[in-house]
Amino acid sequence: MPIEITMPRLSDTMEVGTILHWHVKVGDEVSAGDLLADIETDKATMELQSFDDGCVEQLIVSEGNQVEVGTIIATLSEEGEVVSDTKEVIEVPAITQEVPAVTQKVSNTPQAAPTPTPPTGEQRTGQRVSPVARRLAEEHGIDLNSVQGSGPSGRIIKRDILQRIDTTSETTSAAQTTKVVSTDVVPSTVPVTPVNIAQPLAPTSPWQQERTEPLSNMRQIIAKRLVESKQTIPHYQVTMDFDMDPLLEMRKTLNEQLAVSGIKLSVNDFLVRCCALSMATNQEFNASFGGDCILYHGPVNVGIAIALPEERGGGLVVGTIRNADQKSLRTISQESSYLSKKARESGLAPDEMGDTTFTISNLGMFGVDNFTAIINPPNSAILAVGAAIEKPVVRNGELAVGHEMCATLSLDHRVIDGAMAAMYLQSLKELIENPASLLV
Repeated sequence: MPIEITMPRLSDTMEVGTILHWHVKVGDEVSAGDLLADIETDKATMELQSFDDGCVEQLIVSEGNQVEVGTIIATLSEEGEVVSDTKEVIEVPAITQEVPAVTQKVSNTPQAAPTPTPPTGEQRTGQRVSPVARRLAEEHGIDLNSVQGSGPSGRIIKRDILQRIDTTSETTSAAQTTKVVSTDVVPSTVPVTPVNIAQPLAPTSPWQQERTEPLSNMRQIIAKRLVESKQTIPHYQVTMDFDMDPLLEMRKTLNEQLAVSGIKLSVNDFLVRCCALSMATNQEFNASFGGDCILYHGPVNVGIAIALPEERGGGLVVGTIRNADQKSLRTISQESSYLSKKARESGLAPDEMGDTTFTISNLGMFGVDNFTAIINPPNSAILAVGAAIEKPVVRNGELAVGHEMCATLSLDHRVIDGAMAAMYLQSLKELIENPASLLV
């Protein structure tokens, strides 16, 4: 009986997913935990792993196709079953047009065959290797003892062997090319045409040429949600400056004390706690518009905006610090670091992105002075945070040099009035400029 693999729901708002790349082919043996495919969701590019052992029987959805959550995308045959060689791959109709494959540069220089490597060595004690990875290692003479596994619990999977094969091929090709160049001598009787170094070169980089690229799932969802936010929520902004010297001094002291434990508090960690405590005393900032009512939430869940690297499709996700008003700076720092690292490397799970009641978007680390942000529904507010800039300031009636930060609230006028916004910022200012209260 074939094991059906369906398009999983990898985020709380995911309705469709795109198969970016299959890491297996029909006939490959896979084990639970092996990487099957890269899937683009509405929020990130995430890895699809196998939950069963078996042999790949069919790849039903081809690369570049977008299908709905729950659609069967592949099947596995159970262990012991024979995969028929006559089975044809079934193509499920895509929701959108197929995304063109990325064109890779191919060298004109023929690559020499890889230099043979010693036979595969004995595996280390406790070493875990998937069947597909073991077979590839044997075919290409890769020593498993020299491979670091990236699968669950350090398991060596197909991807690890393919990376080692690619590295070996590139190294061998480079060495062979160097050898050919060093031994080819131009005969003295052949005239050499001088090169005009002043002649302009034609543009070769892709960004120098006109082109169109289809929107990723994430970009489509970002575009849809932000347009809806601006069209349906009556935005307005309120800005305030904050004296950051006391907070920066406390942060420096705490980080010196926490260095032995490997914890480093960021300015954003302090802001998460400040915002959460201010929300606890300003209930409208922990509320949503409900059509004919205001929905006041119980937990204070602060969302932190995380920018994703281009290799993971770019875009933005919001990780959730749950019950942030009840957590210490150390705990907030650990959770923030975990969410940021996981979002950029493998993607966040739905429960790690859902249920936010307030969002912080911080561009201060990029040197941005100030900006405004678009509300993340169903939140009623988002805080846009700039950098703590050293500048001339007035302290106690005298001119001095200090650090100031500009932060701007974007607010839903259906829930929060201007006076409420001012009261919240006053509460936030009191906490930021007197950070000792964050430790109790």
